[in-house]
Amino acid sequence: MLEIEDMSPGARRHDMLPCEDCSRARAALGRMVGLWARLREDVETVFAKDPAARSVLEVLTCYPGLHAVWLHRIAHWLWIHNFKLLGRLVSHVNRFLTGVEIHPGATIGRRLFIDHGMGVVIGETAEVGDDVLMYKGVVLGGVSNKKTKRHPTIGHCVVLGTDAVVLGPIKIGDGVKIGSGSVVVKSVPAGATVVGVPGRVVKINGVHRWRETNLHHERLPDPVVDTLARLDERIATLEARLSALGGDGHRPTGTAERIASEAHGDEPQGAG
Repeated sequence: MLEIEDMSPGARRHDMLPCEDCSRARAALGRMVGLWARLREDVETVFAKDPAARSVLEVLTCYPGLHAVWLHRIAHWLWIHNFKLLGRLVSHVNRFLTGVEIHPGATIGRRLFIDHGMGVVIGETAEVGDDVLMYKGVVLGGVSNKKTKRHPTIGHCVVLGTDAVVLGPIKIGDGVKIGSGSVVVKSVPAGATVVGVPGRVVKINGVHRWRETNLHHERLPDPVVDTLARLDERIATLEARLSALGGDGHRPTGTAERIASEAHGDEPQGAG
């Protein structure tokens, strides 16, 4: 005889529960594995970008830039899940503990390293890409009171030097280096270097060499100094040409009067 399967609703729910529990358990396990992988990635980023890091314990306990990123992730999660006030409170605690102020609405990419961190300010609508290196005092600020996109978008592999300020809803391309103390108010193309106040873009001949010069701020060009140097060379060349002509560049006495008289057709004085 054939056995009739119990197809009652209660039986179906009973048969499905173990599968649902397994799915939830696997999802939770996946999230835990992903979390630990992300934490490990952050620690490895510190070792990769700071030669002063000596041990994992030192990194975990003595790097406020790392703590700031971790606390921001908590604040951002609360913010996007509509726990706005709680997100702001976590952000405020983050600022108190680390000296880094990141609005919980800001979007931060992977492997961000904030070196030292004190005085860093990242606004609500700012977006930061992956593998960004940021030194102390960096400001990603806004220039509008309207509730729109008012903070900069930072690309991947960008280096922001000490006290660099980037203002407004501008875009900073991938691989850009912004020198210490620069104030950037216009979008910057990928692979460029920015220095000065206001920031001036210096091309890098299409070659992205940011990985080799991340920490060498003394190698950043200064367009103002370069312009003054070219002017100095030009003046020296002109002085050399005047010396070769046998004079100091000034007309002899009476030359101007004689040229004016000849232009009007007058005969030179003393002509007989």
